[in-house]
Amino acid sequence: MRLIRCLALLALGVMMVAAVPQAHALDAVSVRSDAPAIDLTGVLEHLHSDNDRVQISTAPGNDGIVRRVEVRAREGGQNWVVFALANNSDDQLDRLIVAPHYRMVGSGLLWPDLGMSRIATITPSTGDRPERQDSATADIFRVTLDPGSVITFVAELRTDKLPQLYLWEPEAYKDKVNSFTLYQGIVIGISGLLALVLTILFVVKGSIMFPAAAALAWAVLVYIGIDFGFWGKVLDMSSGAERVWRASGEAILAATLLVFLFAYLNLSRWHVRYSHITLGWLAFLGSLVALALFDPAVASGIARISLVLIAFAGFALIVYLSTHGFDRAVLLIPTWFLLVVWVVASGMAVAGTVTNDIVGPALLGGLVLIVMLIGFTVMQHAFSGGGATGGVISDVERRALALIGSGDLIWDWDVSADKVFTSPETEALLGLKRGALEGSAASWLEVLHPLDQDRFRAALDSVLDQRRGRLTQDFRLRTPDGHFMWFSLKARPVVGTDGEVTRVVGTLTDVTEIKIAEERMLHDSVHDNLTGLPNRRLFIDRLGAVANFAKTMPALRPTLMVIDLDRFKQVNDSVGIAVGDSILLTLARRLSRILKPQDTLARIAGDQFGLILLSEQDPAKITAFAETIRKTIKAPIAFNDREIFLTASIGLALSDPQTQLSDEIIKDAELAMYHSKRIGGDRIDVYKPAMRARKSDRLTLESELRRAIERKEITILYQPIVRLEDRSIAGFEALARWDHPKLGRMSPSEFISIAEEIGLIVELGTFVLDQTAKQLSIWQRAMRAREPIFASVNVSSRQLLRHDLLHDIRTVTSRSSVARGTLKLELTESLVMENPEHAAQMLQRIRELGIGLSLDDFGTGHSSLSYLQRFPFDTIKIDQSFVRTTSRGTRPVILKSIIALAHDLGMDVVAEGAETDSDAVELYQLGCEYAQGFAFGEPMDADAAMKLLTEEQRLEAAS
Repeated sequence: MRLIRCLALLALGVMMVAAVPQAHALDAVSVRSDAPAIDLTGVLEHLHSDNDRVQISTAPGNDGIVRRVEVRAREGGQNWVVFALANNSDDQLDRLIVAPHYRMVGSGLLWPDLGMSRIATITPSTGDRPERQDSATADIFRVTLDPGSVITFVAELRTDKLPQLYLWEPEAYKDKVNSFTLYQGIVIGISGLLALVLTILFVVKGSIMFPAAAALAWAVLVYIGIDFGFWGKVLDMSSGAERVWRASGEAILAATLLVFLFAYLNLSRWHVRYSHITLGWLAFLGSLVALALFDPAVASGIARISLVLIAFAGFALIVYLSTHGFDRAVLLIPTWFLLVVWVVASGMAVAGTVTNDIVGPALLGGLVLIVMLIGFTVMQHAFSGGGATGGVISDVERRALALIGSGDLIWDWDVSADKVFTSPETEALLGLKRGALEGSAASWLEVLHPLDQDRFRAALDSVLDQRRGRLTQDFRLRTPDGHFMWFSLKARPVVGTDGEVTRVVGTLTDVTEIKIAEERMLHDSVHDNLTGLPNRRLFIDRLGAVANFAKTMPALRPTLMVIDLDRFKQVNDSVGIAVGDSILLTLARRLSRILKPQDTLARIAGDQFGLILLSEQDPAKITAFAETIRKTIKAPIAFNDREIFLTASIGLALSDPQTQLSDEIIKDAELAMYHSKRIGGDRIDVYKPAMRARKSDRLTLESELRRAIERKEITILYQPIVRLEDRSIAGFEALARWDHPKLGRMSPSEFISIAEEIGLIVELGTFVLDQTAKQLSIWQRAMRAREPIFASVNVSSRQLLRHDLLHDIRTVTSRSSVARGTLKLELTESLVMENPEHAAQMLQRIRELGIGLSLDDFGTGHSSLSYLQRFPFDTIKIDQSFVRTTSRGTRPVILKSIIALAHDLGMDVVAEGAETDSDAVELYQLGCEYAQGFAFGEPMDADAAMKLLTEEQRLEAAS
């Protein structure tokens, strides 16, 4: 039994030893007798124990033996630091181990270390425990090192942080404390005196800036008193209370600084929003004082961040107000700049970037200096200005004061002596030497603008001749650097007893800014604000000037061009109006670079430019120049890692001796441009008289399109879609045409874009859908013996985005009885991908109404397959570009992949653009069910389609 008990006790001892943290052998710091201080912070070994004991290996002694020492905590701490000291001298050394309670350096910005007692006790490996010395600002222990001894010290910490540990020679430490005490006393004395003076100033002067400055001075006094440990000595505060006071002091310092800035700049007078911001900020900082009672570190961190924000935001506000003529802000710039520097330096200190012991006291001294400069600025306001003027002034004095207050300059011409006097400010404004404008009236002609000299001379002569009236004259005076300033002279003649004018007296006013504004308004009235090019008004005016010039030079043949960007509205919709404006500015600069000085480029509409070409007369060169413009516009424009490509439709109007250079030639060029745009754009067309007979202007076309449905001018044609298996007609695609009474039949490319721009596309689309449904119902009733015919109708983006589309579909289907799924809506890839989430919801609801859905122009857009399988399409229409290239064998793999993809998704395939029978055969071999193209019939009216269906049914019955 005894053996078992012994083994159990041995195991328990081993477990207890294993549970105690152990430190490795240390390197001892050699202590020299001539070293006043040694920084031990970098050689400390930090340990953390799970209980109240720690085991260490001591530093090797002179005999090289490393001993094991176990230390037990006196206050139950679990944080330790270990260090070793060696006295290699022959003298006994007394030293002080000093750990400051608080250091600004390295304290941190967020959750800062606000200081506390760091060391509970220090245990040496040999000898007596170091004796604790009395100090309110640091933990100080006195140690004695015998000659040749090596002692390892284990310090029990009260916190997990030990920002600094120094070994001081006692007298050196005493000298350091005395020197800092003297410095701290001087700083506190200056700060207290400054706070007292500002308080007295507050009593003498009632302005709000003085109590704000006094409060700031008292806050600084309280703050540095806490940091220097002054209040701890006076009030005998504990370390916990000192942390609360320190956090509260920083919050109060930030609050009083904010109050001073608000009061000094007098923000409450004109800036109500600044008052609200300041009151809210002050309430927030006031709550930090309450928060400091519970968590001083959090309160201090927030206060420090607030101080940084106040400094930088205040400096930005001061600079802003200074640039707007606020004198108080100008006076505060140097002081607040020093405050910003102080905040940056303090941030470097608390972040640990600078670590010198002098940094903290120096920063506090700098803060007192900044407050002193603030006090001087406030005193300057307090004592500026003289005493009150007398209450009774004469009418002459009142007029003189009013003249001074107006800021106008005096202008006096002594006619008898022929000498002009003007206020010295006039010469200062012009940058001239004092007295440069004093002399005869004729000497003023030397500094007047050449165009103003005759008017000035005539105005003075008129006053002398008429001996009455009022002289009002605007003229320009030259500065030494050659530019001119505008002045307005308002004067009256003074008539003597003999009836002659003896003086002309009045005022001069600097009106340069007004004149510049007028010139800017004049410029903006005839120039485009975005590009700076002439606008349509100035363009027409210059065209008139060219017309007058051409009368004197018959050989001159001006050429007029109208340049309109194709599909620029879609560019604006995709990239935004701001980017669209940047694109227009880029194009304007490009075009300006290829012109010659005699040519005129103008922006005559949103995305439309006009050009008067005088530099080229030969028709071939004119055409080549227009081609250069077209290529210049086609060059890609970089935007956000992508390139935007634009094209333009260019219309040319060539002048001849019979052509009138007026608004008509602009319309001719516009007609040529619209002709180019109508047949696809990205081309150049020269005006021909036949264009005027064929094409109405755009406004007329828009007006006529609005009444086209009422007048039954919209015709619907139907292009057959055949079933490739047996070449029977499976359905039709409905295509709208406008039978214009003057222009003839117009294709959708000529009027659909106009309908979209004027908001008529919804009404037009509903009309086509309703007419197609009615016709489909007629076909299906007539062809009951066979599979139901289907019909497809194109849908625009305006229709898809409207929730009323569902209502329109219900209305159409209720009027016309068609088989479920045979009335199909065709939507392009680009349309559904504009807003795929909305499109998916709308298409699902449309499908639930029994309407078929066909994806048109598949393969030309940028659709996502993940979205494609979410859309409830039953048919995919392959774009004709793939079908036509198949006949040449260049893209059969892509076409086969598209067909296979559609079948995997459970969709039928319709191929567009089948022009030959071989196309149809190859499409059928690839698995395509349907085809559409000129090989199976061109678009036809409803009667022709009915006849085609009837003939096909008759042939089927006969076979």
